[in-house]
Amino acid sequence: MTENKEKMVSVYAEANPNPESMKFVMNVALLPDGQSVDYPNLESAMESPLAQELFNFDYVSRVFIASNFVTVTKNSSIEWVKLIPELRTFLKSYVEAGGPIFNEGFSAAKTETAANSEASAEDTEVSKKIIDLLDNYVRPAVEQDGGNITFKSYNDGIVTVHLQGSCSGCPSATVTLKAGIENLLKRMVPEVKEVVADGVTI
Repeated sequence: MTENKEKMVSVYAEANPNPESMKFVMNVALLPDGQSVDYPNLESAMESPLAQELFNFDYVSRVFIASNFVTVTKNSSIEWVKLIPELRTFLKSYVEAGGPIFNEGFSAAKTETAANSEASAEDTEVSKKIIDLLDNYVRPAVEQDGGNITFKSYNDGIVTVHLQGSCSGCPSATVTLKAGIENLLKRMVPEVKEVVADGVTI
């Protein structure tokens, strides 16, 4: 992906509810709308040269890439105010030089849009409603905060979602999940009893 070559790239940092994450927004497209990738460590980032380069900074612990932004999570006590200039300069230089974002042939998985194949017809219908609400009402707000939420499953009234980017490990994610997302889904889809996040304990 080298179409950004010779284009002036602007990068600005945007804080989000997770104090350990920072969202770096650019004026170029990194992925098509609705697609994103989450790399929790260097080993998982083999398909993205950009993410691999970011992991070379010893304070970077997680990289999330979406349509026009990169969310970086740090594992250091160093304040963001000292790290932001270095990361902004790196991202601007890398993208302006036409550095590859992903390896040739890479294709990001689109957001989950189908229910479990073993689900009943009724559950499948409920799942479609849930996915529609997540896509139209929840995901735009979550992306504003540098993260992403994807539908994983619906079973017996329980919706399981997957949190990515800044939402992963965010102290306020549990509150958002219960007070915001769960209330919305319960109100709009009466069959929903509870919303849980995959890998997050309440």
